[in-house]
Amino acid sequence: MAKDYYGILGVNRTATDDEIKRAYRKLARQYHPDINPDPDAHEKFKDINAAYEVLSDDQKRQIVDMGGDPLGPGGGGGPGGGPGGPFAGFQDIMDAFFATAGAGAGGGRGPRPRTRPGADAILRLELDLSETAFGVEAPITVDTAILCATCSGAGAAAGTHPTPCDTCAGRGEVQTVQRTFLGQMVSSRPCAACQGFGSTIPSPCATCAGDGRVRTRRSLTVKIPAGVEDGMRIRLAQQGEVGPGGGPAGDLYVEIHERPHDVYSRKGDDLHCRVTLPMASAALGTRLTIKTLDSEEQIDVRPGTQPGATLRLRGKGVPHLRGQGRGDLFVHLDVRTPTKLDADQERMLREFAAVRGEDVAELSKQGGFFSRVRDAFHGHA
Repeated sequence: MAKDYYGILGVNRTATDDEIKRAYRKLARQYHPDINPDPDAHEKFKDINAAYEVLSDDQKRQIVDMGGDPLGPGGGGGPGGGPGGPFAGFQDIMDAFFATAGAGAGGGRGPRPRTRPGADAILRLELDLSETAFGVEAPITVDTAILCATCSGAGAAAGTHPTPCDTCAGRGEVQTVQRTFLGQMVSSRPCAACQGFGSTIPSPCATCAGDGRVRTRRSLTVKIPAGVEDGMRIRLAQQGEVGPGGGPAGDLYVEIHERPHDVYSRKGDDLHCRVTLPMASAALGTRLTIKTLDSEEQIDVRPGTQPGATLRLRGKGVPHLRGQGRGDLFVHLDVRTPTKLDADQERMLREFAAVRGEDVAELSKQGGFFSRVRDAFHGHA
């Protein structure tokens, strides 16, 4: 039965030569005996090589597409029988390992660039509730790397330039050769003399020491929109760290931290506060003056207001960050019971309680569904 060479490499039958080669290199690195000590890896590695030998040869691939096996009995091939031998793709294996070793030097073969993008920066900014609610233009101080004004990011002193590295001849890599049971294996690593750049700076800039950037403290102004919440971040494009070699700057993120307010607590765009009422005011009703974040509002407390009641002022909360309108203000009422009464106050309160029949406390009756279930259980009508 013919082997599924496409399945071994994990490609479909319409795969191009480049797709087949990429799949082979990936699997060769994964199952190479020098890398993978698993006993089954050696057999898997041989199958991978055989599959690549077949699919990289147009005549052998045609046999496979017709349902045959060019490496099977009478197939005209087999391990060692083809022009490439059992390891027809040996050079590709070397290329795969070479690419893997070089990746650590900057993502592939060749020197890595001196000019690279800068990193993002983050700054914590503390604001009052009124500032986050209605917005503010806040001054901030940023300590980041900026472009070196002396060398304009080149890193070299005036009148000088980087020169090719003598150790790696400008490649940014040095190669080493190791002998394995497969033969010689070539690997590469970043050049230690030039740190993989492929060039050196004989006369570094005295201001930035060849980095192309210097650290400094800057003053900026950030515009805080109305309605921001605690923990939100505002992005200032290209105000972060300038990259090595004068590379483009990253972004600056200003993280908002809202200070606790003495009166109000915030939940989203709604505000909450608590007001303590004397017992008589709760019983008789009264009018309260509430100082909101930006105005004073009159609010009526109805007679007989109970402890825990909540009054709502619509549109007196925090403006919505996206869209029109504002949240609401919720006023939670606490009724204060007097704790110290003189003789006259105590007498009048007792007379009041006697008139209302409130001089004796009694248990509250349970109502609702469970009460009806209980009554039915006990046989009550």
